[in-house]
Amino acid sequence: MASEETRTLRSTTVSNSAARDAREPVPAQSGQPSTRAWTAWTTRLLVLGIVLAALNLRPAITSLGALLEEVRDGLGISGSVAGLLTSVPPLCFAVFGVTAPRLARRFGPGAVVCAGMVAITAGLLIRPFAGGTAGFLAATALALMGIAVSNVLMPVIVKRWFPDRVGSMTGVYSMALAFGTSIAAAATVPVTNALGGHWQPGLAVWAALGAAAVLPWIPFVRDRGASSASPSAADASATASAEDAPAGTDRPAEQPALRITRSRTAWALAVFFGLQATAAYITMGWMAQIFRDAGVAAGTAGLLLAVTMVMGVPLAFVIPRVATRLPNQGPIVLVLGVCGLAGYAGLYFAPAGGALAWALLLGVSNCAFPLALTMVGMRARTGAGVAQLSAFAQSTGYLISIPGPLLVGVLYQHSGGWGLPIALMSALMVPQMVVGVLAGRNRTVEEEAAR
Repeated sequence: MASEETRTLRSTTVSNSAARDAREPVPAQSGQPSTRAWTAWTTRLLVLGIVLAALNLRPAITSLGALLEEVRDGLGISGSVAGLLTSVPPLCFAVFGVTAPRLARRFGPGAVVCAGMVAITAGLLIRPFAGGTAGFLAATALALMGIAVSNVLMPVIVKRWFPDRVGSMTGVYSMALAFGTSIAAAATVPVTNALGGHWQPGLAVWAALGAAAVLPWIPFVRDRGASSASPSAADASATASAEDAPAGTDRPAEQPALRITRSRTAWALAVFFGLQATAAYITMGWMAQIFRDAGVAAGTAGLLLAVTMVMGVPLAFVIPRVATRLPNQGPIVLVLGVCGLAGYAGLYFAPAGGALAWALLLGVSNCAFPLALTMVGMRARTGAGVAQLSAFAQSTGYLISIPGPLLVGVLYQHSGGWGLPIALMSALMVPQMVVGVLAGRNRTVEEEAAR
C-alpha cells in the first residue's frame, strides 16, 4: 500500500509539474540556440547553486565551535555568554525561518535564497571585526538569518525544478550540507594558523564560500514563475490543487488545516525534533572545547568535530531508506540513543583516551535529524498534512532546543568542568528516546486530529 501511494504521489507530482511547465513559457533570451539547451544550462546552474548554498548552511556554526576558546578570550566573554552564542542558531532558525514562505511568495524563492547567501557572506565578514560582543552577536544573527530562510526554501526549489528526482537531489543537498559542516570544523584551525594565528581572519575566511554561492543564484532573482508555483515549504502541498488549475478557471478551495495540536504523534515528533536539535547544537558548539580541555590539541579537536559531522554524509542516505521499510521506527531511535549515551559516557570517563570512538558514536547519534525528517513524511497521509506537520514539528522543535546550549555554558562556567554538562546531555537523551519511540509508531496525524 505504501509503495502504491508513493508511485501515485510521484506520478501526480510529475504530471502536475509537466502541466505547469506547459503553460509557463521559458523566458526568451537573445542568442539562445534552443529551449532545450537553455533548460539544460539552467538546470546545471541550479544544481551548482543548490550545492553551494548547502555548503554554506553550517560553517557559520562549526567554524565558531572550533575557535570558541579564542573568541571568548578575544572578546572577554564568560562561559554563560558563550553558551548564548551556541543558542543563537536555533533561535534564529525558529524566528527567521517562518518569514521565508512570505518572502518567497512576494519575491520568488530564487531571489530569497540569493539574498540569504548575501546575508551569510556579510555576516561572516563583519562578525570577527565588529568590535565587541554585541556586534559579534548581531553579525552572527545576520548570517544565521540567511541560513534560516535558505534552509526552508531549499526543499521548495528542489521540488519545483526536480519533481521526478526529489530523492536524489535531496541526497545531493544533504551530502553537501554535511560536507560543509565537517570541512569548516576540520579546516578552521589550520587555516587560522596559516593566516597568522589570529581568530578574526580564521572566521572571516568562510565569507568567501558564501560569496561564491551568490553568483549561481543571480539569474534566478527574476524568476517569479517559481514563486507562484512553489510559494513555500509549508504552503506548497496545501495549495497544489489550486496551483494546478488551468489559467482562467476557478480554483478549488484550499483544504482545511488539521488541528495538529490535537495529535499526540505531532507533539511527540516536535519534542523529538527539539531534543535531537539540542544535542546537535551542543555538539557543534561545545564538543571541540571538551576535547581541548582534556588536553587534545586545537587542530585535532577540530578534526574530531569534523568526524562527528561527516558521519551524516553516508548515514543520511542509509537511515531514511531503512526507516521507510519499517512500520515502526522506534528501534532506530533506540539504536541512535544508545550510541549517544555511549559517546557521552566516553567523554565523561576518558575524553582524550578514546576521542575518535566518542566522536564516531556521537556522529551516529546526531543522525536523528534525517530520521526525524523521514518520520515527518511517514506520519501524515496527505501532502498538506506533511507540510503542516513539518512546520509544526520544526518550529516547535527549534524553540525547544534554544535553552540547551545556553544551559551547558552556564553549568560549565559555574562548575568549572564538564561533569555536569555531560550529565545534562546524557539526561536529555533519555526523553529523546522515549518520544522518538512514540513518534515512530505506525499512525498518522490525520487520524489523531480527527478524534
